[in-house]
Amino acid sequence: MTLQTPAAPQVTAQSEHARPVRRRWAVLLAVLAGVALLLALPPYGLWWLSPIGVALLATATHRRRLRRAFGLGAIAGLVLFVPLLWWTTIGAGWLPWLLLSFAQAAYLGLLGLATAWVSPLLDRWRALMPPVLGLLWVAMEALRDRAPFGGFPWGRLAFSQDDGPALRLAAYGGAPLVTFAVAAAGGALAALLLRPGWSTKGAGMSLTAVALMAGPLLVPVAEPAAATQTVAIVQGNVPRLGLDFNAQRRAVLDNHVTATERLAAEVAAGRQKQPALVVWPENSSDLDPLRNPDAAQQISAAADAIKAPILVGTVLRTDKPGDIENAGLLWNPGQGPDLGQKYVKRHPVPFAEYVPLRSIARLVTERVDLVRNMLSGDHPGVLHSGAVTVGDVICFEVAYDDIVRDTVTGGAQVLAVQTNNATFNEAEARQQLAMVRLRAVEHGREALMVSTVGVSAFVGTAGQVHDSSGFNVGAVMVRDMAVGGPTTLATRLGHWPEMAMAALAAVALAGVLPLRRRRRTTNDARRSAGDERTAEAR
Repeated sequence: MTLQTPAAPQVTAQSEHARPVRRRWAVLLAVLAGVALLLALPPYGLWWLSPIGVALLATATHRRRLRRAFGLGAIAGLVLFVPLLWWTTIGAGWLPWLLLSFAQAAYLGLLGLATAWVSPLLDRWRALMPPVLGLLWVAMEALRDRAPFGGFPWGRLAFSQDDGPALRLAAYGGAPLVTFAVAAAGGALAALLLRPGWSTKGAGMSLTAVALMAGPLLVPVAEPAAATQTVAIVQGNVPRLGLDFNAQRRAVLDNHVTATERLAAEVAAGRQKQPALVVWPENSSDLDPLRNPDAAQQISAAADAIKAPILVGTVLRTDKPGDIENAGLLWNPGQGPDLGQKYVKRHPVPFAEYVPLRSIARLVTERVDLVRNMLSGDHPGVLHSGAVTVGDVICFEVAYDDIVRDTVTGGAQVLAVQTNNATFNEAEARQQLAMVRLRAVEHGREALMVSTVGVSAFVGTAGQVHDSSGFNVGAVMVRDMAVGGPTTLATRLGHWPEMAMAALAAVALAGVLPLRRRRRTTNDARRSAGDERTAEAR
């Protein structure tokens, strides 16, 4: 039998494709991706690490089997979310913290799977890597922001850019456009990692990454309106742990009343400007002032002293025991509460402020029965104080695009975020302030964040922070805020940019199917040809 020399392998486009990194390196890259994404967010604030994290995860999952790619994405997600959400243990314990972290990590697992799925498309057209990765990240965040139980947007790429140039893009497409730019820059870096070495295409990818991250410096943002009103924010602080619950609630209210009365004394002495509005934080009166005459008397005394309306964050009881409302209520001097100017939180936090599927959740922990049933409001927080129309947003609601936008389209001249960080820590407060900064740019409205313990601050329309307070201290800050201003493109477009990018991501995922089928057919043919040559050789 004559042995035939095997034919030389043909050079094909497939052989020129970027090969996946070795398995052990892929796991390391996924871990490093999670670390980079974590450090990009507050309180660390290394915003330039976000595209690097995107690039490392894309490199780890490129051309992987789908199940393995999901695992790599989930690893990156756990490295990101377990430490990022550690503050939830302070109020909820370790089990809800881990369940929430694992649930959020699963979304990055889906992202890793999607990145591996589109690998044939990116192999064939390298220039598509930046936009496709940008679209996939936007689609993943759109899903995470909505499901389950209304979603949990914490840790979005956009929220890492509070000190970065890309923040300015929020004025044109909101948080989704910022996420797209950061992820697309990461896609350009991934293209360089997968095919290292100097080339014209490599230079183009480098310029793309730089343009996406630094180019927004040239993008204008909304200028603040010329008209101003003086606004005061009161951070009353809370007592140290150790008081019983009822005593602490009364002490918190007393702190805010006393701080406001001190401000009134400063105004009367001419050392502070007379505010047109005073804003207290969420839970500044955890005693229902509509049902507790003593609490109402205290708030009225503070409003009369300062001679200005007070936006009070309060918990309102209902006629049904166990049902409550988390509300912002306008309290006028000489008149008391204006029930027509009341905002009830529209997005209570599941398993913290209400418990969906309570009977099933009780199988995990009986602590669910300690959670009261917080009712949802039915209208945006647009409150008219006379001098200022406020867009009121309560605590975690600032993370949700539509809730903030609804106040601006409803006529809000300034944005106010009332929050209570007393059961969390400073890291959570810093992360929340980053969201406020993005919202101010997105809607061209000056904003404020007021907390029981900090961090409280005023924010300009370019995202700059004014008069930031410390954490776990009392503070009173007074500032002239620009009221109103032009409507940004992001406000006018609303959720349509995100929906369009999510639809394009779906097109990319569907469009790669013929390529995957063709690659599978080619691989099967090669295996068959290899088997035949082996048989002939034998």
